[in-house]
Amino acid sequence: MLVALGIGCDRSVALQTLQNAVSQALAQAGLTHEAVAVCASIDKKNDEVALLQLCEQQDWPLQLYTAQQLAEVAVPNPSEVVRKYMGTPAVAEAAALLAARTDMSGLLVEKFKHCGADGKNATVSIARIAT
Repeated sequence: MLVALGIGCDRSVALQTLQNAVSQALAQAGLTHEAVAVCASIDKKNDEVALLQLCEQQDWPLQLYTAQQLAEVAVPNPSEVVRKYMGTPAVAEAAALLAARTDMSGLLVEKFKHCGADGKNATVSIARIAT
């Protein structure tokens, strides 16, 4: 099974925080890093150093979506805080679903939240890629 990761994070998050969040979310789903075919986020994260480093380290392509594209995706855990700052009610869940080309039925991990040692938050969602 191949999956898409959707990632949301605080600005200037540490690479270690993202690595821990991803590893824990994958473990929750009973998956390894090898199952990940693509990583996805909002286009406002196109310069997020830790996200770019994570994708480069793991050799994962990074797919970015606009707030408008993400806002059109039905998700189980919309957030008004995310909507206020990002212009969409969800980043991680919506990005994972878009990248996996599936709907909520393909969501394996809804919204795994992790606060790192740096005090920054990362959110990871995992969706099964539609075949």
